[in-house]
Amino acid sequence: MRECFEIRATDAGGRLGELTVPRANTTVETPALLPVINPHLDTVEPGRLDEDFGAEILITNAYIIHNSQDVRERALEDGLHDLLDFDGAVMTDSGSFQLSEYGDISVTTEEILEFQRAIGSDIGTPVDIPTPPDVSHERAETELETTQERLEAAEAVDTGEMLVNAPVQGSTYPDLRERAGRHADGTDLDVFPVGAVVPLMNDYRYDDMVDVVAAAKRGLGADAPVHLFGAGHPMMFALAAAIGCDLFDSAAYALYARDDRYLTVRGTRHLDDLTHLPCPCPICTSHDPDSLAALDDDARETALAEHNLHVSFAEIRRIKDAIRAGRLLELVEQRARSHPTMLDGYRALLDHAEQLERTDPISKGTFFYTSHESARRPEVLRHHRRLERLSVPDAVFLTEGDASNEDRYDASWRVLPPFGPFPRALSRTYPLAAEVPDRRDRAALEAAAVGIARLVDANPGSEFTLGHRHWPASVLESVPENVRCLDLTTDHSPR
Repeated sequence: MRECFEIRATDAGGRLGELTVPRANTTVETPALLPVINPHLDTVEPGRLDEDFGAEILITNAYIIHNSQDVRERALEDGLHDLLDFDGAVMTDSGSFQLSEYGDISVTTEEILEFQRAIGSDIGTPVDIPTPPDVSHERAETELETTQERLEAAEAVDTGEMLVNAPVQGSTYPDLRERAGRHADGTDLDVFPVGAVVPLMNDYRYDDMVDVVAAAKRGLGADAPVHLFGAGHPMMFALAAAIGCDLFDSAAYALYARDDRYLTVRGTRHLDDLTHLPCPCPICTSHDPDSLAALDDDARETALAEHNLHVSFAEIRRIKDAIRAGRLLELVEQRARSHPTMLDGYRALLDHAEQLERTDPISKGTFFYTSHESARRPEVLRHHRRLERLSVPDAVFLTEGDASNEDRYDASWRVLPPFGPFPRALSRTYPLAAEVPDRRDRAALEAAAVGIARLVDANPGSEFTLGHRHWPASVLESVPENVRCLDLTTDHSPR
């Protein structure tokens, strides 16, 4: 087990955890947001991030500091925390972003890690190769091998109490991301950023982002703290948390403010397009769009950046509460309705339901069926798998309606779409005490039919009758042929 990270609660792939950062003498509660600080710009002063916004950790760029003589000298003399006037934990990047943008940098992994330790960084980063999406598999594999060599070089550097990142690369190839995760997990490094996903998020490819993280998670151990490099927009934090990300860094709050853009959890608005400020943060309760627009450029940029931070940190708190309450997937579904590509991301997340089911709690808050996507959640998959554990009598009536009093049946089990069949004694247990709409959709009925088929297949010696409420013929085709079917809305005649 990694001593620096402890998981306190889970929901789907999301985790509430504690990241112990020994050099900062602090413990960061995760999921956590790391505001990105440019050492040359103070859009929002780092010293305010803790008290005004609740930031426990931030990230800045050690390569920029290294290449700026005056800032470098101050950092070496006074230390990074005094330079930034921030008492929490400080993570530093290595220059890999500059490498991806400009093709070359002037430091090695060993040099930049030694520099990060010298300036007082709490979590340092080696120089990895951030391979962009959609390159050839050959290029991605070659660059991954270079990254892995640099992680091994990082292990040999004396970093003292400074934690060290082990970036997970591999472009958009799941096999390479999983391999990279397994290699990184085998090192003695501490935190595991999934890198080079910013281009995916810039292009709204949230489904590909989910697949990339899911593959990396398959390689990483359960105790590995995962950082989504460049996560940015609060709209997608819940989705990323649900697939298993624990740390998010964001420069979006400042970059968007520079362009007069106003963040919400449903997307981004331009200040000129707003007639009201739909947010309870201090900026929005003390301004209207006109008074905000009337500020001079620097004041307006700062005000918008503060609003953007308030929205971002509020979403992180909302995610923590949802994980604790067992409602994370409901929150993800709400966010998925904000943009079609977010819905693609949610559907991609449910493609990994089997992976999510391994960490999803067996019991939690009430299951809410809110759309046909709910039929693919891990809880439904788990119920179907566990049907084979149940003791089944010789003749069973499976019904959406009331229990049968006919002597021909040994038991009358409930059928609840999307879960399917279960003994009535389990009706008050999770997730079978679910809140579901009276108007069933096709996805819920199809999932229930899958559950019936699994129960029948596991019990070939038993006889089953299904009492349904006008299920479509296409759904009934999924029910095994040896199940007698009665439509409870008509004359109860057998199929």
